Amino acid sequence: MAGNMTLSEKLDENEEQKLREFENKIVTKSLLYYLAEGEHPIYSNSSGPGNFGHGATNGLLMGEDPRLPKMPEKPTFTDFLRYRFTIGGQQHLLQSARLAKMNGLPEKLIFACLMHDIAICGFIRSDHGYWGAQMIAPYVDEEVSWAIKMHQCVRFFSDPSNNYEYPESYTKMFGVDYQPEPYIVAEYESAKKHKWYMSALEICKNDQYAFDPNILVNWEEFEDVVGRNFKQPPEGLGNDNSPSAHIWRTLRRPCNAL
Repeated sequence: MAGNMTLSEKLDENEEQKLREFENKIVTKSLLYYLAEGEHPIYSNSSGPGNFGHGATNGLLMGEDPRLPKMPEKPTFTDFLRYRFTIGGQQHLLQSARLAKMNGLPEKLIFACLMHDIAICGFIRSDHGYWGAQMIAPYVDEEVSWAIKMHQCVRFFSDPSNNYEYPESYTKMFGVDYQPEPYIVAEYESAKKHKWYMSALEICKNDQYAFDPNILVNWEEFEDVVGRNFKQPPEGLGNDNSPSAHIWRTLRRPCNAL
C-alpha cells in the first residue's frame, strides 16, 4: 500500500505518525508560563514530579514540537518571522520602519525601528528592550542593539527640545500617577549622556504613530534593509553558538523539557 501512495499522501502519513508519537509525550511548561497566569511559584507544578514524568510511562517532549510549524534545519531570521513571530507585532515594526524612512532617517536607524519590538512579537514583553537587544546583538551593528535596549527607558521621558513628548497612550495604559521603576530612571540618566542617545530617541519618535490598523506593510519593502543589516549566520539562527543562540533555540523548541 505504501508503495502506491502519492508524495502528498506520504507527507500526510508522516505528519499523522508524528502526531501519534506526540500523544505519548509529556509536554512541560516553564515556570514563567505559570507566573504569567498569576500562579504562585510555591504551588506551581512546572518543576514538580508530574511535569517531569516521574512515575509516568510516557516520555518527555524533546526536539521539534509537531504542534508548531516545522522550521528549516538552518533557520533564517525570515523563517522565525514566518513560523514563530506574531503577525500583529510585525505590522507595528513595519509601520515604524516605514515612518522612519518617510522621516528621512539613515538606513541604520530605519533598521533599528524595524527591530525595536522584536522581543514582544517573538519572545517576551517584560523588559522587551533588553531582551530584544540581546536577541539580535551578535548579528547587528552595536549602535542598533544599544538603541533598541535603551528605547526601553528613553520612551518614558519627554524631550521637548528634540520633539518628543510623553505619549498620551502611556497615560491611558499606565495611569496618570505612573512612575518608572528606579532602574529605568537610572538607565535614562545614563542614556542621555551617551553618544547614541538620539538613536534611541528616534526609535521612540517613530514608535507611537505606528499602530494604524488600516495600513498594511509587507516585509518585502524592507527585505534589502534586513539583508544589509542583519548578519545571518550560515549555520542558522540557534545553531551558531552565539551569545544569544539559546534564545533562538528556545523560540524554535519552546517546550523542551531541559
